[in-house]
Amino acid sequence: MEVKAVAKHVRISPQKVRKIVGAIKGNRVEKGLNALRFMPQKASGIVEKVLKSAVANANHNNDLDVDSLIVKNILVDSGPTLKRFRPRARGRGSRILKRTSHITVIVADQA
Repeated sequence: MEVKAVAKHVRISPQKVRKIVGAIKGNRVEKGLNALRFMPQKASGIVEKVLKSAVANANHNNDLDVDSLIVKNILVDSGPTLKRFRPRARGRGSRILKRTSHITVIVADQA
């Protein structure tokens, strides 16, 4: 059985989150959480929080055994982009794009 957790409108670029995702996709949840805990990137803390939420959903809503869960898939989609302007030379302005992400973690039991 598959269980998922979603974090929307996270203020980090999807490109930065996707670098982390490959390291834990397909592994057991315990191993994935351990790997995320020791990564220095900001995105690792965010993905860890969503993964813990998915495990809690599996335990509480579906009564699945937490020790037998694997990280089946992690999807990182781009959310809405915040557009800001920065003053530049000769009275011009340049656009700054502050990107957001939607992170979906899907866990499943090994059976």
